[in-house]
Amino acid sequence: MNKFETDSRKVKQGQIFVAIKGHTVDGHDYIEEAVKAGASEIVCEHPVKANVKVTVVPSSLDYLKENLALEYKDKLSKLKIIGVTGTNGKTTTCYLTYQLLNLLNVKAAYMGTIGFKYQDMDITLENTTPDILTLYNLLLEALDKGCEVVVMEVSSHSLAYERIYGLKLDIAAFTNLTEDHLDYHKTMENYLNEKLKIINYLKDNGKLLVNSDDEAHQKFLEKNKGGITLGLNGDFRIKDFKIKPNKTDLEFSYHNKDYKVTTNLTSKFNVYNYLTALALVHLLGYSIEDIILKTKDIMPPKGRCETHEVNDAYAVIDYAHTPDAVEKVIKAYNELKTNRVITIIGCGGDRDPLKRPIMGSIAVNLSDYVIFTCDNPRTEDPQKIMEDILKGVKKNNYEVIMDRREAIKKGIDLLNKEDILLILGKGHEDYQIIGHTKYHLDDVEEVEKWKKTR
Repeated sequence: MNKFETDSRKVKQGQIFVAIKGHTVDGHDYIEEAVKAGASEIVCEHPVKANVKVTVVPSSLDYLKENLALEYKDKLSKLKIIGVTGTNGKTTTCYLTYQLLNLLNVKAAYMGTIGFKYQDMDITLENTTPDILTLYNLLLEALDKGCEVVVMEVSSHSLAYERIYGLKLDIAAFTNLTEDHLDYHKTMENYLNEKLKIINYLKDNGKLLVNSDDEAHQKFLEKNKGGITLGLNGDFRIKDFKIKPNKTDLEFSYHNKDYKVTTNLTSKFNVYNYLTALALVHLLGYSIEDIILKTKDIMPPKGRCETHEVNDAYAVIDYAHTPDAVEKVIKAYNELKTNRVITIIGCGGDRDPLKRPIMGSIAVNLSDYVIFTCDNPRTEDPQKIMEDILKGVKKNNYEVIMDRREAIKKGIDLLNKEDILLILGKGHEDYQIIGHTKYHLDDVEEVEKWKKTR
């Protein structure tokens, strides 16, 4: 049991309740409930009356971060931790790394956008990198169950808010940097600077792996002189690849030795995701030959280029929701198509509005036909979001269907033989957020429903 708790409903006898003032809830309002539940001490930011010890601190959150690190530093040092940051590719890279390690009989866990996974633990997370208390709780539980390695996505927000405070990484990896989250970071320079902070968490003998085909990689190498590169001219050098609808043949070299491998992943960006995963596992000490032998058994995560045969054609569900990711996905399937590429896409509400016209332009310019629809409007007016998207649209190869279910049905109905339908933006998500409410909606389910009714 963790020594600390921030949710009065979860307090157990003897725990220290840390009252944190959040964006919508103030823990100070629940101190009485925490004491009734058995809290032995209250940590808060102003004096309160309670029949247990009260410690007043300038910042409850800073107290929590520093004391979690102090209390559990030695215990968590037994874990090997890999942290992956970047705009796109974090989920697939981490999930492939997690699978490869388990196939090599390593007791490995995954933490990121699609949850926390280790043995019988399969927990949904609110954020790509959870709040620091949740993160520590998950790591401690996995460690107690025998976990040896954790592969985790490290978002720019988590670095800005120090959600991984106190952790020490054995390996940090950088995938790429493209426009996203500028509603929060404001500029690309700020965004990059947050990503660079991952280097601060490396162990003294920790290793840095960077995609040398991304412009920002140089900033990482300037900050960490011993970085290992991956790319067309990297230490892990991509020599050639041939992409087919259901597999990719890849040739690469490392330390002047050539390797060939076939993966059941498609698209150029998955060449980078796979090779990053292979490099991470190799840098942990496993031979490239052994990793290649296990490659045939790995699968992409749910909602990442997830392909379904439908109507003598293909429906592909993918999480792409940034201009760069959308461009890469559509271009990848243009290279594979024998007929048309039809794209269903929208933009989220309460998020960076600057990318909306860019994504609209990319979609119509690279697709044969586009259906614009809703994608988590949240508290924004969906019509306003759509107006922003259409500002970037200069062609007439599109229509607007605001209801996402109807958009998917129409997209499949439009398919001719060998067409490819890209359903972008939500991937693994099984909900649509309207206002503050989550409503069930799963793109994969909608495709399967169509198949059953036809």
